[in-house]
Amino acid sequence: MSQIEILLPKMGESVAEATIIKWVKNEGEPVMADEPLVEIATDKVDSEVPAPQDGILLKRLVNDGDVVQVGQAIALLGAAGSQAPDRTVPTDSASPSPAAHLTAPAPAKASGALVERAGPSGKFFSPLVRNIAQSEGIGMEELESLTGTGQGGRVTKRDILDYLPNRGAGSNGATQATAPVPPAAPAATPARVAHAPEAPSEPRIKPAMGDEVVEMDRMRKMIADHMVMSKRTSPHVTSFVEADVTNLVLWRNKVKGAFEKREGEKITFTPIFIMAVAQAIREMPMINVQVDGTSIIKKKDINIGMAAALPSGNLIVPVVRNADRLNLVGLTKAVNDLASRARQGKLTPDEISGGTYTLTNVGTFGNVLGTPIINQPQVAIMATGAIRKKPAVLETPTGDVIAVRHMMYLSHSYDHRVVDGALGGKFVRRVADILEAWSMDTEI
Repeated sequence: MSQIEILLPKMGESVAEATIIKWVKNEGEPVMADEPLVEIATDKVDSEVPAPQDGILLKRLVNDGDVVQVGQAIALLGAAGSQAPDRTVPTDSASPSPAAHLTAPAPAKASGALVERAGPSGKFFSPLVRNIAQSEGIGMEELESLTGTGQGGRVTKRDILDYLPNRGAGSNGATQATAPVPPAAPAATPARVAHAPEAPSEPRIKPAMGDEVVEMDRMRKMIADHMVMSKRTSPHVTSFVEADVTNLVLWRNKVKGAFEKREGEKITFTPIFIMAVAQAIREMPMINVQVDGTSIIKKKDINIGMAAALPSGNLIVPVVRNADRLNLVGLTKAVNDLASRARQGKLTPDEISGGTYTLTNVGTFGNVLGTPIINQPQVAIMATGAIRKKPAVLETPTGDVIAVRHMMYLSHSYDHRVVDGALGGKFVRRVADILEAWSMDTEI
């Protein structure tokens, strides 16, 4: 080979860019096929870009901290003894080529304020949008005033690029704010009605003597942003039901030993819960939807996310794809594999994207119930509580009796924009009915 460009690979649907965390290899250093070259991070997961074949890393085209688009060249790989090409930007008066413009952008204009990941109103801004804003001198207040066409009103790359040519001609540009304004009639107050009141910023807290200040890691910051965005986006409603899962518990106790011996896998309650949720979704598909402005998108596939706690204390949601097409053995293997690799930090971006509904098992931590926050852009999430022995009233042909039963709570949070109480309540009740009707003769 002479030399090849190494491109930032596609990393799952909805992932369009990544941040370069750290180069693992230096220029001029030999690399083996599939050996990691660079560590990258997206809004969903950290991963590595491997070398496609043996060779020499000739040149790194991006630096640590750069935000790179999917499909963009990040490095040049050549055979041993290859020389890096001269990619110097022309300094004469000729117009630079598009490639030169990409490798040597114009100096950033002073914006006067740092553009944060989320504004005072809770709007989220992607790294690409923030970079464009800072290079063009657009401050946070001006960026907040832009109308976004992305999901949930998010400002996209196209929105900010469309805004730049007309900047100063509109009512919310920074240039216009500094231009002379002719006197207006006292009754005309467009500036007061053009913008909604800004949300109050978070109060600053001064640590007391002896307090320890711990900076959030990158994943915790992303989780915080995502949770705040979800609460701002969706009016949450939560419905609860209590389920008698005695037969299910007794059945699992009966088969778990033989199952582990036969399959080499432990069978937990999580795949059973996912199976029940997937069955209920097939019966009530309007739970398996997403909202785009005033449109409702009915998802064809049933992809169930399962919230998993990491050793760091953070949370990640790997996705069981097409959960309705898997039998209990397949679900068990998928759940165990995803949970294991999540704890090891070995999930790929594809494996944590594309979910259409989420399940979180708060019973793992001994919690009786919870009120989970919706994992956007989904519209519903279910929490399963701890299974506990409780006295319960049973109806028998000879009268009511009190017996010790295995009981659990199911909590169902849903987006009241598109899921009303009737559907949200019926759905969680249906999942409980499926679990309560579990047969002791179920074969796996």
